Amino acid sequence: MAENIVHVTENDFEGVVIKSNIPVLVDFWAVWCGPCHMILQALENIADSYKDKIRVARINVDENRIISSKYGIMSIPTLLLFKNGEIKETIIGVFPQPKIEEKIKTYL
Repeated sequence: MAENIVHVTENDFEGVVIKSNIPVLVDFWAVWCGPCHMILQALENIADSYKDKIRVARINVDENRIISSKYGIMSIPTLLLFKNGEIKETIIGVFPQPKIEEKIKTYL
């Protein structure tokens, strides 16, 4: 995992994501999910390119079922963009990096 991607759990989700002073792109994923692995490189690139403007976080849905349920995660990968503690964008499925960047740039 890229050094600029943060792994979050239910224990630190609020502090890392909800209370963040910059937007946070959260990747809901699982180890067994092939498409989740397909978008990882794009997320690593985004985390590196926008490291001072956005935080990229990943949360394993199998290990963090309460958060996954709270946000209605029914399909993975799901990316949620949080700004000021609120969901601003939802991206479900595999999208190329430029499409993900297009969605997040509005909130930087």
